[in-house]
Amino acid sequence: MTLLEKIYETRDFLRDKGMTEPAFGLILGSGLGELAEEVENAIIIDYADIPNWGQSTVVGHAGKLVYGNLAGRKVIALQGRFHFYEGNHLDVVTFPVRVMKALGCEGVIVTNAAGGIGYGPGTLMAISDHINMTGQNPLIGENLEDFGPRFPDMSDAYTKAYREKAFAVAEKLNIKLDEGVYLGVTGPCYETPAEIRAFKTMGAHVVGMSTVPEVIVAAHSGLKVLGISAITNFAAGFQSELNHEEVVAVTQQIKGDFKALVKAILAEL
Repeated sequence: MTLLEKIYETRDFLRDKGMTEPAFGLILGSGLGELAEEVENAIIIDYADIPNWGQSTVVGHAGKLVYGNLAGRKVIALQGRFHFYEGNHLDVVTFPVRVMKALGCEGVIVTNAAGGIGYGPGTLMAISDHINMTGQNPLIGENLEDFGPRFPDMSDAYTKAYREKAFAVAEKLNIKLDEGVYLGVTGPCYETPAEIRAFKTMGAHVVGMSTVPEVIVAAHSGLKVLGISAITNFAAGFQSELNHEEVVAVTQQIKGDFKALVKAILAEL
């Protein structure tokens, strides 16, 4: 079965389960999946029960697909994403984005936990652009003409109008929302201090192990994108030790602001 056939098979499976015509897709990063628990009239399917779907193996990723109403909008939310460092092919990592497009989503909100280079722990940051340091690209191989062109423009991969709406909403809610560049690496090891110094020179504000492949595919597919990083730790060289437990712990501290912000943005989009 070709990748395109798999996408449409999965789309049809989800439609048959009642997941019809979502307006927005939500990709919820480490420790941020609780937002999906607030979806009303929810249809919930375990990843293991979805044909052609990957599996999430990282702590803080529940591994469920949730569909329903959130802030008055129809959404389909990933409670846990797939990472390249788990051994997944990038077709698997980005597969949910293409299914979201095939189901009719107009945009996606992509979230992640990230290490701060220009900002400190507990900060929420709207992503204005990214730097792809993974050495990988999910569009390598046969182009899926049903979704987009062979050479997609990445100039506005992170939709400016969505960011402007996010800043207006954050100001209303008195939630501090910064803006900056996300640099994507493969992981799973954290970066060396020398790498972080190099990334800072390149103009990165945060670093993480996700998001970039999904956004490339979203841009290729014509989806509008809002990216939000929850900065959970300083990157290497800015603090003495890095560990995933801290990432999950800090997301617990900022989840209230995060959930309030995303719901308010959804209501306005």
